Amino acid sequence: MNPSEPGLVGVVSAAMALPRMSLPTVATVVAAVAALYFGREVFLPIAIALLLTFALAPLVSALKRVGIPRLPAVIASVLGAFTVLALFSFIVATQVSELAQNIPLYQSNILTKVRSLKETGVGGGVIARLSEAIERVGQELDRQETSPPAADQPRREPVPVEIIARERPLQVLQNLIGPLISPLASAGLIVVVVIFMLLEREDLRDRFIRLVGYGDLHRTTEALQEAGKRVGRYLLMQLVVNIVYAIPVTAGLWVLGIPNALLWGLLALALRFVPYIGPIIGALLPLFLALAVAPGWSLVLWTAGLFVAMEMITGNIVEPWLYGSRTGLSPLAIIVAAIFWTWLWGPLGLVLSTPLTVCLVVLGRHVPQFEFLDVLFGNEPVLEPHARLYQRLLAGDPEEATDHAEEMLEEKYLFEFYDKVAIAALLLGEQDRVRGVMGDEQRRRVAASAQMLVANLDDSAREEAEEDDDPATAEPAPADKDKQAQAEGEDDTELPDGTDITVLCAGGRGELDDAAAAMLAQVLEVQGATVSKASFADMDPTGIRRLELDAVDTVVVGFLNRDSVKHARFLVRRLKRARSALRVGIVFWSKDGDDKKTEVEWTNDINADFVAFGMVEAVLGALSSDPPVALKVAAKRRMRRRPRPARKAPLAAAK
Repeated sequence: MNPSEPGLVGVVSAAMALPRMSLPTVATVVAAVAALYFGREVFLPIAIALLLTFALAPLVSALKRVGIPRLPAVIASVLGAFTVLALFSFIVATQVSELAQNIPLYQSNILTKVRSLKETGVGGGVIARLSEAIERVGQELDRQETSPPAADQPRREPVPVEIIARERPLQVLQNLIGPLISPLASAGLIVVVVIFMLLEREDLRDRFIRLVGYGDLHRTTEALQEAGKRVGRYLLMQLVVNIVYAIPVTAGLWVLGIPNALLWGLLALALRFVPYIGPIIGALLPLFLALAVAPGWSLVLWTAGLFVAMEMITGNIVEPWLYGSRTGLSPLAIIVAAIFWTWLWGPLGLVLSTPLTVCLVVLGRHVPQFEFLDVLFGNEPVLEPHARLYQRLLAGDPEEATDHAEEMLEEKYLFEFYDKVAIAALLLGEQDRVRGVMGDEQRRRVAASAQMLVANLDDSAREEAEEDDDPATAEPAPADKDKQAQAEGEDDTELPDGTDITVLCAGGRGELDDAAAAMLAQVLEVQGATVSKASFADMDPTGIRRLELDAVDTVVVGFLNRDSVKHARFLVRRLKRARSALRVGIVFWSKDGDDKKTEVEWTNDINADFVAFGMVEAVLGALSSDPPVALKVAAKRRMRRRPRPARKAPLAAAK
């Protein structure tokens, strides 16, 4: 391997330095899921207690700051929370009992609507055909089950039988209290666990750190703090959002005349904790009741409009204003988690799915053993921007690559995107070519996709150039902003104006170099320069003679592979021989230069006017007004001939 090649491999390897994840084995996953499933009677109360601990911890801390001791603060917080839950359950149970008593009163309205549907022929007679089919099936079953009586036997009339249950008072009491024992026991257990978790929160934290992350206290402490803040904030903000949603719904249903409006408001408040399907279920029940209450259809439409309007306002205004998407979960992860926890723990698992998954994602974000959880369920990009772009170029999908680029260009300038993302993606392609894992067809596909990306960004480049030309939009950065940028290490170099400067950008040795040259050409056009492009095939001796270099001020040739120094030296010599007044620059695309040589040493070695290693240096060199460097003529070493000795005349001739 050439000594200069590790420069490229080192740069690209550093850019791709992502830790390898240790995925759990299938046996570990199966064992964990089986333990959660078969031990749900133990783990479910603990999970509920853990989430309530996260939710009540800020309240306990606030009471302690007021001056209340820990034990009274914990007991007051827990009792207050469970009192609210008990009051909520009591109101819901009372409203449900009242609704059950009034259901027979709504039967006539439902039958009236069914008859109207049948009379108007809605559904093409589907209702009538279904009713006839059900009746025929019922008649056939009755005919098979009942056999006709014999002719000689008289038909007996059925005798009514009344069964009187003789139960003892103790059995009646047991039947009433028995179904309530398990929920009350679980609630009491949860209360006790929450109290002890709040009392021993610091001790539990230390034990968890010792168990999981004793080797990295900083990372594990961050994980615990982030989990507590994120879950507590999510539960609190979700509660606030649900209350803001439920109050107008309750008032609107009451104004519309829907019975038990308080019940539907409370159910809407609770069901919105269930992701996606909760609000739908909360709206279906009042819609069905609106169908049963009034004989017409206007009440159903008004009720549906109420829920749609509230959902739009809550989803587009209230939620983004309060907390946005701070759960850290992707939408697909929320759905998958809801399905998994519902299968695992039933309806309670559905309600707890989002906060439990948030805890797992935070754990995976900070603890290396659980990193796969963050990759599976988190909403953060798992690939670096340049790796993501390279993957799209490999797949031959410049459209999606353009979408990602336009998203980044909303916050970055074009030269920053090319320098930090696009060129780094091409460096990954060059690394694959050097390693021999990229064939010719793949290389051409990546280069063509990159060229298409550059063409798709023409509009963005034009808009950026117009903004730079417009003095109204070009606002100078304030002094404090400049200081902040310098403190953060940002490159605040101002690119020069390229008006009246003509530049030719060319690739060095392959199609990928041509794509990098096209990116540089587009950045120079944004700066106002007149730019033309040439392929790497035009840089051979025959092609250079055909180039029109008379009107060109500077030629910039780019190489993605640092192992091209000799080729760059030959190109500089040929170009300067073609036109002596031409400025020639070489760009070795990388994130950092070679530490062994300075820029002056590189320039003297190649005999170029400038040598750059990034987009900013390339633009500065191409738009510079420095005079061209004269071509160094290598002195030819001529071999000196030894003087021949004088030939002596023969003795006979002398005589």
